Amino acid sequence: VQLQASGGGLVQAGGYLRLACAASGRTFWNDAMGWFRQAPGKEREFVATIRRSGGSTAYADSVKGRFTISGDSAKNTVYLQMNSLKPEDTAVYYCANGPHYSGSFAENYNYWGQGTQVTVSS
Repeated sequence: VQLQASGGGLVQAGGYLRLACAASGRTFWNDAMGWFRQAPGKEREFVATIRRSGGSTAYADSVKGRFTISGDSAKNTVYLQMNSLKPEDTAVYYCANGPHYSGSFAENYNYWGQGTQVTVSS
C-alpha cells in the first residue's frame, strides 16, 4: 500500500485547510485510515480515523468539532477537513492505513504516507 498525502500549507489562525491522502496498491474494503500529527519536539499523536466499511469515525479531543475525516471509495482517498485552525495545530500530518481495528493506536497501522506540513500562524 502506498499513501500520498497532500494539502498542507501556511494558514492564519481561524482559517481552514483540507488534507488528502490517496491510497494505491493492495487495500481492503474494511481497512482503517488514520491521520496523525507530529509537532517539533513532540511525539506523534492521533488526530482522526475512519473505517472504510461503514464509515465510522473517531477523533482526538483536541480536534473534535473542528476537524472532519471523510473518505471517497471511488478515488481511494481520505480527506481531513480542518476548520478553525489554531497555532497549536502546527505539525507534520501523516496519513496511515491499517486493519479495521486500528483506531487511535499508531502501532496498529502498517503503512504510512510521507507527511505534509501544516503551519498555523497567530
